[in-house]
Amino acid sequence: MYIKRGDVVVVLVGEDKGRRGQVTAVDRKKSMVTVQGVNVAQKHIKRGHPKSPQGGRLEIEVPLHSCKVALIDPESNKPTRVGYRYLDDGSKERYAKRSGASLGVVSPAKASRAKK
Repeated sequence: MYIKRGDVVVVLVGEDKGRRGQVTAVDRKKSMVTVQGVNVAQKHIKRGHPKSPQGGRLEIEVPLHSCKVALIDPESNKPTRVGYRYLDDGSKERYAKRSGASLGVVSPAKASRAKK
């Protein structure tokens, strides 16, 4: 999965289309991401519950499928796709395909991948 916790994403479809938020949780097996302030639902809680002793309604963020969000390019501030590439020293990094900007190193350098 190309999206990680802490990334800023924009929602592409649904009632929250166009809203931006930071990824707070990622479920890699289900390809789901939870975005802060997006896809909020109300959960009804009975009186006496540890989260809300008086009961009532809590607002919770429901996960979205990862195909419904796009990462924000740090340079152009627009949605972009994400790719992986190897650097000259053999380390692997994520990059924004729109601008080519680096999004951080994924794995440390390997001698077998280093350019000679």
